[in-house]
Amino acid sequence: MLSRLTSEITWLVACVSAAVALLCWPGPGAPARLRRLASAGGPARRWPSRRRLGPRLTITAAAVTSAVVGWSIARAGGAAGLALVGATVAWRTYSRRTSSADLAAATDLVAALGLLTAELRAGVHPAVAAQRVAGDANQPVARVLAVIADAARLSGDVPGAVRRAAETAPALVDPIGRVAAAWQLSERHGVGLAEVLDAVRRDLDHRVKATRRSVAALAGPRATSMVLAGLPLLGLLLGEAVGADPWRVLAGTGAGQLLFVVGCGLVCAGLVWSAHLTTRAAAP
Repeated sequence: MLSRLTSEITWLVACVSAAVALLCWPGPGAPARLRRLASAGGPARRWPSRRRLGPRLTITAAAVTSAVVGWSIARAGGAAGLALVGATVAWRTYSRRTSSADLAAATDLVAALGLLTAELRAGVHPAVAAQRVAGDANQPVARVLAVIADAARLSGDVPGAVRRAAETAPALVDPIGRVAAAWQLSERHGVGLAEVLDAVRRDLDHRVKATRRSVAALAGPRATSMVLAGLPLLGLLLGEAVGADPWRVLAGTGAGQLLFVVGCGLVCAGLVWSAHLTTRAAAP
């Protein structure tokens, strides 16, 4: 009895430790930050952005909560299996919301560039035009336009300021980089600013529309993957209904606990792989 209790406590501690490790895992920008620290001699410390901390906190909270629920209904195997399921569902939900927010931000940038080019063609100074459009734009587009207005008003390095502002808007790094390149092209070669910005707007508009069409076309496969992921639960309920008592085997035997963890892991792997395929297919 004591050895079984020790084993179950060890499983629970392992689940919590894995959740904490996931929370502390370095983000994709960690190597670049280390290189900057080594080259610049140690700049002032910057806290990770909310966007980088968001998925870690969400996934960790979901994994720990699911592990506690799993421990209460199926001990160690339930804690490990449901922790995997909770983390996977939280990751997929967060990814879907982030993708929707990124698409909305790109749509806002297209609208803002259209207003900006209209102001420039009317002969308005770039600083004034950017300030006017920023007043009607949503975040984070308004913040980037405010940076453009400040840099243009002071006759500063607008492309450099725009690229630095892109760091505060991860969803718009690539589109804002195109805006900075267009601005630099206009300054260096004397090309009309309104024309090059309008070219960027048209290209971005085509990309946004193509992404929206892809997302709509992939709604069916996404729903199918979720239905398939829920079939094992349906099989478990049917087994209980006919009196096979599969839950007693899963929750009360060592082999059942192992099968529960393996089954949850396979379901999570299927969800992650299907999400990877649909994300690649929806990419412009």
